[in-house]
Amino acid sequence: MNSKRHILKESSVQRVQSDPQREENCSGDEVTHPRKLNGSSVDPPSYHNLHRELLLSHKRGLLLEEKPELKRVLEQRRLDLHKEEEMARQRPSDLETELRKRQQKLQEIRRRESQQKIPEFVRVKDNLRRTQTSEQ
Repeated sequence: MNSKRHILKESSVQRVQSDPQREENCSGDEVTHPRKLNGSSVDPPSYHNLHRELLLSHKRGLLLEEKPELKRVLEQRRLDLHKEEEMARQRPSDLETELRKRQQKLQEIRRRESQQKIPEFVRVKDNLRRTQTSEQ
């Protein structure tokens, strides 16, 4: 039924294009274009076929502009690893070394503060466990 409707609409569009009375009434400067009927089925079937083919190729990842997601992720990981290797080869700058020292000091201070907050009997108990395991 749907294909029958499509054929009927196409034939009506072709009739509008080849109507001889319209061609006589129009001046030579004016170009008449057939009116589109409501609905997208009026578009030539080649448009539908191209659109369908484009959607299918996109689903399969056959488009040249866009790589499949897996390839993009692997390529990004490879680039990240390459950047990390380059950073590791370079000697750290003075600013970076100073920042690392400060960070280590802050971590040490936080660790001491957290140990001071722990009650003394818990610390003694942990020390006893360490000495017992080291003796055995």
